[in-house]
Amino acid sequence: MVIVIHQTTSTENAFLYNEKKVEEKTATFFHCRNTKAINPFLYDKKHRLKEFLDIEKLNPRIKNKCLHISFNPSTADYLKLGDKIIREEMDKLMQHMGYGSQPYFVYKHKDLDRVHFHIVSSRIDRQTGKKIKDNHERQKVQNFIKELELRHQLDNKTRKEKPVFKFSARSRNIKQSLENLFQHLNQMESINSKVMFDEALKLFNVEIRQSGRGHIVVVTDGIGKVIRYPIRLSKFKEQPKYCQKQKEKLDKNEHISEERKLRKADFKTDFLKELLWQIKKKEQNQEPKKKYRVRSKRR
Repeated sequence: MVIVIHQTTSTENAFLYNEKKVEEKTATFFHCRNTKAINPFLYDKKHRLKEFLDIEKLNPRIKNKCLHISFNPSTADYLKLGDKIIREEMDKLMQHMGYGSQPYFVYKHKDLDRVHFHIVSSRIDRQTGKKIKDNHERQKVQNFIKELELRHQLDNKTRKEKPVFKFSARSRNIKQSLENLFQHLNQMESINSKVMFDEALKLFNVEIRQSGRGHIVVVTDGIGKVIRYPIRLSKFKEQPKYCQKQKEKLDKNEHISEERKLRKADFKTDFLKELLWQIKKKEQNQEPKKKYRVRSKRR
């Protein structure tokens, strides 16, 4: 089991990201708690977003208002737990983290190679307007994972989990970690276009941007602000699959272009030879015939 707290500052951005996935039919509404409506998913997204915006108006000075968690069971874990137990464990997780009384929405995603979930809530306490304490959150998450695995006897030794990539302003070996991320995404058959690759990168707060004639790779805070020094995409040995295809296409086009140039040069050479031969032949035909005078013999 892998649970990740994403460094997202804007609750609205995290909320709209998941709502967009629902609209694109790559995610579905899964669970909610402590909302004004019994079933908020019967209303439009503006109604759901208002749940958070009304709370965050109580304390507009707080910058990092968003709580955005991804809940990632392995395929084996998901089959063993099922949706019902996962809902129960999510409620326990939010209670364990200090957000048990907060409104939150859960989205079930199917856009990657396995089912995973996203939880969106606010860090502003709905009753006091103060920020909920977020000290040692990662340690709390790790403790919860251990308890969850013991409760349901999940085997975390034999299970081969894919690497989890976390990027922040303090991340070490950022270039190598990004290359590992590219390699991980390149192996997913479901990611077969530039748009899908870019969307997958955004889950890890990573973006590939145009810069002059090339591209740069940047790590953001989740709302577009760059928090690490950009790295040229050309510096990476492992690059996105679509970049490799584009390079192969360019190389192929260059090869075809070179062949055409050679053919054109050969054609020009042959044409000039033919032209010179025709001119020479024409000159020969136009040469005046010599006239011979017949001299009469003198007697």
